[in-house]
Amino acid sequence: MSDKSKKLKTVPQFKTQDEEREFWAKNDSADYIDWSDAKTDIQFPNLKFSTRAISIRLPENMIVKLKEIANKRDVPYQSLVKMILADKIKDEMSAK
Repeated sequence: MSDKSKKLKTVPQFKTQDEEREFWAKNDSADYIDWSDAKTDIQFPNLKFSTRAISIRLPENMIVKLKEIANKRDVPYQSLVKMILADKIKDEMSAK
């Protein structure tokens, strides 16, 4: 059954991305958007990965500790490493 007969609400204007993010976290997009005509087979043939695999040698005990911390934070340990590196890079760049 199509939702075309359903009266859609108007999407408000947002001042910031945070404001918009908060709005969509609390509201159902189906109340604002008719998804019945949405395309589901969209492909991006020229999309390139924005990450690159690297190899880095770390002491075994460091890897164990990283995995323990990651487990406590409930994130994959490689994601934790990226977060730590990103924070350190940000600190270093702002110190200049």
